[in-house]
Amino acid sequence: MTSQSIDIDGIKRRLPHRYPFLLVDRVVDYTPGESLTAVKNVTANEPWVTGHFPEKAIMPGVLLVEAMAQSCGLLAFVTREAEPDAEMPPEAPLFYLVGVDEARFKRPVEPGDIVELKATLERVVRGIWLFKVRAEVDGALAASAGIRCTMREM
Repeated sequence: MTSQSIDIDGIKRRLPHRYPFLLVDRVVDYTPGESLTAVKNVTANEPWVTGHFPEKAIMPGVLLVEAMAQSCGLLAFVTREAEPDAEMPPEAPLFYLVGVDEARFKRPVEPGDIVELKATLERVVRGIWLFKVRAEVDGALAASAGIRCTMREM
């Protein structure tokens, strides 16, 4: 099976987020309807670095959850694109975050880290997409959560 990837331009076509809130740099692999792996390169130039925390920069957990949610949104989007009868509207639909379940933080994420975001689609129930997602750094779990989102046409 060949690996499918999405560069930053492809991500921007699918997500409405822009700097400083576009928190996914590249999709390295995905299987529509199943899973997606993306990366976020954490740099010393991030806007939060000077204030969280000045002595020892640590990526805020809320931004890590947002990066995980964006990877789930991308998985939902490529899953919709892969549906044989899917007609994509001229404007991309939006996937709204509607819930975060069982968020856990296991290690800090710091500038210089490459966060690997691994999203898995669990199921879709009455328009709510349910995901499990992990954020890993060097193979070690940094955070995990259940993410719920819903799609809205523009």
